[in-house]
Amino acid sequence: MKTLLDLENWNRKEHFEHFSKMEEPFFGVTVDIDCTKAYQTAKSLKTSFFIFYLHKTLVAVNSIENFKYRIAENQIYINDRVDVSATIGREDGTFGFSLMEYNEDFKIFEKDALAEIERIQTTTGLFTRSFDDDNVIHFSAIPWLDFTSISHARSYSYPDSCPKISFGKMMTSETGKKTMTMAVHVHHGLMDGLHVGQFVDLFQELMNQ
Repeated sequence: MKTLLDLENWNRKEHFEHFSKMEEPFFGVTVDIDCTKAYQTAKSLKTSFFIFYLHKTLVAVNSIENFKYRIAENQIYINDRVDVSATIGREDGTFGFSLMEYNEDFKIFEKDALAEIERIQTTTGLFTRSFDDDNVIHFSAIPWLDFTSISHARSYSYPDSCPKISFGKMMTSETGKKTMTMAVHVHHGLMDGLHVGQFVDLFQELMNQ
């Protein structure tokens, strides 16, 4: 479900109109995330660390309203729920686009995510299903690289307002602290650095629990 945003009375109306006219309306930041506690928690739960921090990402995304905004025909809609399309790798080195529904209950999300991962890994090709709605984030893990920045392939002629979140290689310091880089790319017509900062702070808080 989604509802129409009252654009005329939105305090970011001018921001939306300004940035939406740009050929590249997305902006991105890359930050370091402390995942020491989260990694320990995932291992104690005997669950996939990837699924664990993917779920934390979705919890944070669904908690920041601007991350639930999407643009359609010059209007902004607010989604009740945001799911995730994550790239899932296969043994042959290829990957496919998945679709995992968000559920606040981690156990339910974990079960559904594992089923979708298995489905992707037993199919071929990039698109193995249809994507009828845009209430998703585009998510990718690049565990081979400790990157400091990242860019994404995009078609400027294709309307897109979905946030893109990527994680890099987990690094361990001499003291045992574990960190990962996280890159967040978002449509500037829908949000600013303030909102990305709120998302990052909340995500780190969830990882520390």
